[in-house]
Amino acid sequence: MRIDILTLFPEMFTSITDYSIPKRAIGKGFMEIFTHNIRDFANGKYRRVDDYPFGGESGMVMMIEPIARCIEKLKAERQYDAVLFTTPDGKVFNQNMANRFSMLQNIILLCGHYKGIDERIRELFITEEVSIGDFVLSGGELAAMVMVDAIVRVIPGVISDETSALSDSFQDGLLSAPVYTRPADYQGYKVPDILRSGNEKLINEWKLEQQLSRTRARRPDLLEE
Repeated sequence: MRIDILTLFPEMFTSITDYSIPKRAIGKGFMEIFTHNIRDFANGKYRRVDDYPFGGESGMVMMIEPIARCIEKLKAERQYDAVLFTTPDGKVFNQNMANRFSMLQNIILLCGHYKGIDERIRELFITEEVSIGDFVLSGGELAAMVMVDAIVRVIPGVISDETSALSDSFQDGLLSAPVYTRPADYQGYKVPDILRSGNEKLINEWKLEQQLSRTRARRPDLLEE
């Protein structure tokens, strides 16, 4: 899988490419991540990438030309399955989307900044707009990192124990059941006996009950969906 990230701050992405599961995925050859500085595709001495918006609003808008040049260059080199844009007004990112994106071969991920991007970029190039929540960030880089991390960890072979990723919260539409490890007794707080029984059927039933009760208490909206 290849992800090309278009950003004004490519150096930020070393925080995921140099650590943890994304680094492991890159090292194993399961994923390639390339960052592209949008300023490199801008004209003029100062490589300007933003300008004032038409209509008199405050703030600055990312210009169409540098972004278009970068996307067009990449698309001339290979075929892309999706061109994603991180934006507060996109569809809220969830586990199902992470699973779906992990099956794609080539993805372009555009990080917005300032007041936003020229709307014509969205009309001409973007295939899907994605938000990580109902709040505004200084830029789309953090959202892109969240998405990349969620996508890479479900690519088959990236995590040694693939069943671990499949049992995470949201994979089955529910929150995860509580988990415990040693010691079995910590100052009188004990691990539930059922988890130490060795009875797989009863343990699975207990876990499902815990998932349902925890989801009902904390995220009832998931059960409605």
